[in-house]
Formats: sequence, C-alpha cells, structure tokens
Amino acid sequence: MSIETTTHLNFDGNAREALDFYASVFGGDVTAATYGQMGALDDPAWTDRVVFGQVSTDAGFRVMAFDVWPGQPYDQGSNAFYVFVHGDDTVEIERYWAVLSDGADIRQPLAPSAWAPLAGQLRDRFGVVWQLDVAPADR
Repeated sequence: MSIETTTHLNFDGNAREALDFYASVFGGDVTAATYGQMGALDDPAWTDRVVFGQVSTDAGFRVMAFDVWPGQPYDQGSNAFYVFVHGDDTVEIERYWAVLSDGADIRQPLAPSAWAPLAGQLRDRFGVVWQLDVAPADR
C-alpha cells in the first residue's frame, strides 16, 4: 500500500487567484470547480467561488484549495501549518522563491543554513507560509 498527502489550503473568496499564482510558480495545471458549477448553492454571490481546486505537476507537486462554505468560520490562523518544498535543484528552488516572495513577508531569507545549502521561509501574499530548501549533496 502507498499513501500520499496533499496540503489543502482554505481561502475566503480568493482560492482561484491563489491557485493560478501557485501554478505560475511551480508550473502544472489548475483544476477548479466552483460552487455554481457544482450546483451547491443558489446564492449568486457564491457562484464563482471555488468548491474544489488543485494545482498538480508532472514532477509531483500538488496543492489543493477551496473557498470555505458560506457560514463556515474562516480563520487563517497565524502558524498552524506551512507548505514544505524540498528539492535537489538549487536553480529551481531559487526560482520558486523569487516568485513566491513577491509581496511576501520573509520570515527566514533563502540562504545557507545548518541543515541545507539553501533554506528559507516566507508568508506569501495570500497568508500561506512556505518553507523551501535544497537537499544537501550527501543525502
């Protein structure tokens, strides 16, 4: 048996914008269905909000997202989780960092660290915390 986990991000009206942004960072395809497309709600204010969305790449990156249901409390929290992106290609990690950092709050600059040739953490313009690092060559 194999198992896989996928980070699922919750938003309050801007899930599609976030998914499009993450696709611009990591590549891949956006799949999204709205509440209106699914016939989930009669309220026209919710027609274009995302009830199911994801970005996935051939390299194995995947993140899911949706806009929380009407009436469901939305509290983004401040440090409940982060998305960890770990790779062995320094150029690719630096490219992800460069795009994600636009409008972000840098928590730890992307730089050499005690555990990796490059590591950094930021809170992107959507409030999602990302940790990126490059695998040491000897692992």
